[in-house]
Amino acid sequence: MKNLLDGVEEILLMGPGPSCVPPEVYRALSRPTLGHLDPYFIGIMDELKLMLRTVMQTGNRLTFPVSGTGSAGMETCFVNLIEPEDPVLILVNGVFGTRMVDVAGRLGGAVDALPFEWGTPVDPQKVKEQLRKRHYKIVAVVHAETSTGVCNPVADVAALLDPDTLFIVDTVTSLGGMEVAADAWRADAMYSGSQKCLSVPPGLSPSTFSDRALQRIKGRKTKVPNWYLDMGMVIDYWDGAKRAYHHTAPINMIYALYQGLALILAEGLARVFARHQSMHHLLVTGLEKLGVEMLVSPNARLPMINAMKVPPGVDEAVCRAALRSKHKIEIGAGLGPLAGKIWRIGLMGHTARPENVDRFLGAMGEVLGRR
Repeated sequence: MKNLLDGVEEILLMGPGPSCVPPEVYRALSRPTLGHLDPYFIGIMDELKLMLRTVMQTGNRLTFPVSGTGSAGMETCFVNLIEPEDPVLILVNGVFGTRMVDVAGRLGGAVDALPFEWGTPVDPQKVKEQLRKRHYKIVAVVHAETSTGVCNPVADVAALLDPDTLFIVDTVTSLGGMEVAADAWRADAMYSGSQKCLSVPPGLSPSTFSDRALQRIKGRKTKVPNWYLDMGMVIDYWDGAKRAYHHTAPINMIYALYQGLALILAEGLARVFARHQSMHHLLVTGLEKLGVEMLVSPNARLPMINAMKVPPGVDEAVCRAALRSKHKIEIGAGLGPLAGKIWRIGLMGHTARPENVDRFLGAMGEVLGRR
């Protein structure tokens, strides 16, 4: 029987995720698998937690990777902190804010969704007005909205919250590519994904919980309705003195995340952030020369997700297919109300390098007939 893995091509991943994986991370994945309670592996877990605290800029004791993708991280935060009828405010300006609303509603939360136009950032003044209408136990926002390329003003929102309101922040796309500061933002629960700016394959969701969040979890009136994601039990594996068995962790994926974080810290956070910003400017300058417009205003653009408008008369799906088949480059389409109207160009982690930007601009110019 033919092994289909023999036909897997190397594609330049310039969509909204996953990003390109560096060779050091691939080598980490191939290390011998240890048991999930092996003493040497526990040492790797302990070091990984410290590395995550540095990148997430937090002193939170419970900082670890959830065994699952970024959506599992989202569900972990909500399922542990929401109880039925809890007032929850979610700020929505894209797909992932909408997903938050869905998850919170399934948990029985009394959810208010405050909408903003897709492609524009959350307006703190409107958030302030909404907070006057009702006291919320939880407020949630997406820092880097992957579906639109918009950066939301997380710090400004945090400054509006009552002291007893818990703050949940999605950093799936931003962590490792721009400033993410859990403690400075007073984020009580924050989650990310391994496959974006951390340049690790999909499968882990770095997450952190504040002491306030842990107190809320311990004081719940009802049981956490998800066994696998119950922090009351998971903490005994990741942070317990005796490392109580909870589930079999994805050992080799944790190796990969360890190596991905090591590469970021070796380069230095400031240099990594500057590299992403520099590649963003290089891309935007090149697109402007091709006569392509950006969706998001300059002051709200993400460096790692660039939403470019599809030029009039151009079939966006045909262009994406040509980039993939002829040039071996993947980019993303628009979602929701932006479907068919934009392309999303990812410059995340290992992908954010000048040779990749130049290769994409040349290919896009050819596909558009504008070289």
